Amino acid sequence: MPTYARADLAFERGEGARLWATDGRRFLDFSSGIATNAVGHAHPHLVQAICEQAGRVMHVSNLYRIPEAERLAARHVDASFADSVFFCNSGAEANEGMVKAMRKTMAETGRPERWRIITFEGAFHGRTLAMLAATGNPKYLEGFGPKVDGFDQVPFGNLNAVRDAITPATAGIIVEPVQGEGGVRPATLEFLRALRATCDEFGLLLGLDEVQIGMGRSGRLWAHEWAGIEPDVMSAAKGIGGGFPLGAILAKEHVAKHLKPGSHGTTFGGNPLACAAGNAVLDIILAPGFLQRVDRVARHLWRALVALKDRHADLVEEVRGAGLLLGLKLREPATNTDLQERALAEGLLTVAAGQNVLRLAPPLIITEAEADEAVDLLDRALVRLRASLPEPVAAA
Repeated sequence: MPTYARADLAFERGEGARLWATDGRRFLDFSSGIATNAVGHAHPHLVQAICEQAGRVMHVSNLYRIPEAERLAARHVDASFADSVFFCNSGAEANEGMVKAMRKTMAETGRPERWRIITFEGAFHGRTLAMLAATGNPKYLEGFGPKVDGFDQVPFGNLNAVRDAITPATAGIIVEPVQGEGGVRPATLEFLRALRATCDEFGLLLGLDEVQIGMGRSGRLWAHEWAGIEPDVMSAAKGIGGGFPLGAILAKEHVAKHLKPGSHGTTFGGNPLACAAGNAVLDIILAPGFLQRVDRVARHLWRALVALKDRHADLVEEVRGAGLLLGLKLREPATNTDLQERALAEGLLTVAAGQNVLRLAPPLIITEAEADEAVDLLDRALVRLRASLPEPVAAA
């Protein structure tokens, strides 16, 4: 179906942060399948785990125990705030399940009138009908009939607006620590702490969408750890399977215990093959020193991008983001898609985001040398972009 405006480019193999196209061209991948190939392409440990599991059993359904899922859940619990985990296939499913868990918790604790969720302008929570409503972007909602009710949007980062939006029908708040699709906009640590305090004050549930920034991308396993807070429930996906479809809802017991048999389910979610991939990714990311290296390389890349912005201040307004989810906000008439095309011509894969931002989400295994190479390619792409503009851009 004509749902994608695909680039005329196909890849036949990858290794680490590199991809080779069918026409022989080599690319440095700073998109990683939209922040999904967390450990890069063809990581030997991940490949071996998937192949070995595929040779044993791939799928049995959740009618039976799945030892691989039990092990993966236990490891995520040990490494996080959560008491239990529900596995699904994608970020949208994880977010749907998170909303259901929040509503169900209120109903099961004698507060069924509390079912509405506060979300934020600029958010992106997925493509299902309910998650389009949670996202609130009119462009995504157009043509799909009445918007699913139950979501109240407020400006991102505005605590007064959050508090004003709380009513007797409010069940909780869902926020991305870093808005990826919405323009690589990080919430301040103070704002995340204030949301936790507000939920505690009003008896609400705090849900975090860490689908894009989670699983090590911030330099810690979960981005909320930087703020020193814990959510009641959290969605995860993308990087947790290293490229294999896997999503998860992580929750504290006071939420998880209300999702009883029959209240939620999945056919494919948490099957042996997906969880073998998830366990292999955890092996890599939880290895001693891995996250510290991600943080070090991310800070190195940030400094290099700031220097790039200073060299091209007529085109680049701001460097944004956190960890290895970073963005360049461009000045009009330069556009993120124009820069994306010129970066592609230089051999660098990137992703456009909202607010005219070019997003960089490389595999977590990149080196400082690869970060420098990416900045050099962006430097050349910006020179190309400047030469293509119809008129000079106003100076910063």
